[in-house]
Amino acid sequence: MIWTPEDVARDQVRRQAEGLAVRQVDQAVDTAVVRVRETREELRSPVSAREFAPDPEELADRWAALLTEWRRVAAHLAASGAGLYDGDQDETGCAWAREREERRATALRTHAAWMERRREEQDELRAELRLSTAAGRRFRAAATRAGLTPDEVLAQLAGRVTVDDDGAVSVAPFTPGRTAGLNEER
Repeated sequence: MIWTPEDVARDQVRRQAEGLAVRQVDQAVDTAVVRVRETREELRSPVSAREFAPDPEELADRWAALLTEWRRVAAHLAASGAGLYDGDQDETGCAWAREREERRATALRTHAAWMERRREEQDELRAELRLSTAAGRRFRAAATRAGLTPDEVLAQLAGRVTVDDDGAVSVAPFTPGRTAGLNEER
């Protein structure tokens, strides 16, 4: 999970608190206190209506994190003596925002790399080849002489396939082997 309830709460409160006065922040703290109490009662209820969310435990964690963050913002306003919350003046909030952005960027890079690997895998061709007994023996013998596996010879063969304008597929004669560059096509 990339975002904890605390991460979500910090981001949400930072955006919602922007420009709020001390009184409004105190109201948000009071609201969060009520919501935490309500969600805890919901969790303790033996016959729960579960009207809050599909997962009341998750909601309770979210409200607890929101309460913690609203209280931190209120303490920041009290300590700074500011009348209005300005996220740019909140060093702790700014540091957390940078951390979240770094994690987000890392997650996006990781996802992009994963997607690229998936695209490359989709471009790969995996084939099963069934040859007659005689052809299979000749193929294995050629691979053995070259010191390769049959799969390696097939990879070298596939790497040399050409298709002309009419769609004719051909491979120029070659000798399979462990020459530099030949096995890298696999």
